[in-house]
Amino acid sequence: MGRRTRSKKVSRPLHLSGESARDKILLVGTGALATLFAYRLAAAGVEVTLLGTWPEGLAALRENGAQLDGAGGSPVRVIDNPADCRKAKFALVLVKSWQTERAAHQLADCLAKDGLAVTLQNGLGNDTVLSETIGLQRVGRGVTTLGATLLAPGLVRSGGEGTVVLEAHPILASLIDIFRVAKLKVKVVDDAESLVWGKLVVSAAINPLTALLRIKNGELLERPSVRALMGELACEAAAVAEALGVALLFRGPERAAEEVARRTAENTSSMLQDVLRGAPTEIDVINGAVVHWGEKKNVPTPVNRVMWSLVKAFARS
Repeated sequence: MGRRTRSKKVSRPLHLSGESARDKILLVGTGALATLFAYRLAAAGVEVTLLGTWPEGLAALRENGAQLDGAGGSPVRVIDNPADCRKAKFALVLVKSWQTERAAHQLADCLAKDGLAVTLQNGLGNDTVLSETIGLQRVGRGVTTLGATLLAPGLVRSGGEGTVVLEAHPILASLIDIFRVAKLKVKVVDDAESLVWGKLVVSAAINPLTALLRIKNGELLERPSVRALMGELACEAAAVAEALGVALLFRGPERAAEEVARRTAENTSSMLQDVLRGAPTEIDVINGAVVHWGEKKNVPTPVNRVMWSLVKAFARS
């Protein structure tokens, strides 16, 4: 599970104003969440660079900026070569989990020696993959409840307001201020393990069902048999977390999953977006991770196993 052991002391945030608010930030990725963050940050005057490999996304972002549906675009810098962004102080890793190893090697070339790369990705293990290449002290982790649907390359629709929760790190203060300049809701916690697993429990319940049935999150609640499956998926994942000694921050995993599905009723889950685009999914680090850790702790996870196998067969991922 890769539980982290570094010091949790955090510097006191400094207030950013005027020209000092124009800090630079690197976003690794050009998908839905990266485009949403790019728009929000650039619109607030933060100097944003996106590093990616998707030709259509790079071209659209370069030509039109990061576009939010109904709100226009914000100009951003777009690159495909890590050498063009050397000594980056802060980076947000927003690629799909299966792209994390590639992102780690890119960051090895462009992240400052005293820089920080923060993963807000789905699933388990992304921080470990990053740390193996760029070092534990240069990796931060967090979760976000911001939702985004990619309508076209460089064009995103927001899934509503959410929170960015970051694990404490000694050099996090300036990044927090950058987020606040962009009016992003930010919270810092000493240990993100419970939050990471809490998001995994919900993702394991919602994502595979929406991907297989090709429905929006809210429709899961409208079908009794599907709603029951969602509850079983959540309970299995929560049982694995408990066996690992992770204290989830909610009671009743079924209710937690249903509440998220209700709150994000009109959202197209990231896994469904992947399926619709014919792209690899993150099923291995979501339901696959539940099965993996369930086996290690002798916790049965039959429904998660079936979802894992079905999505892999269906999406060929």
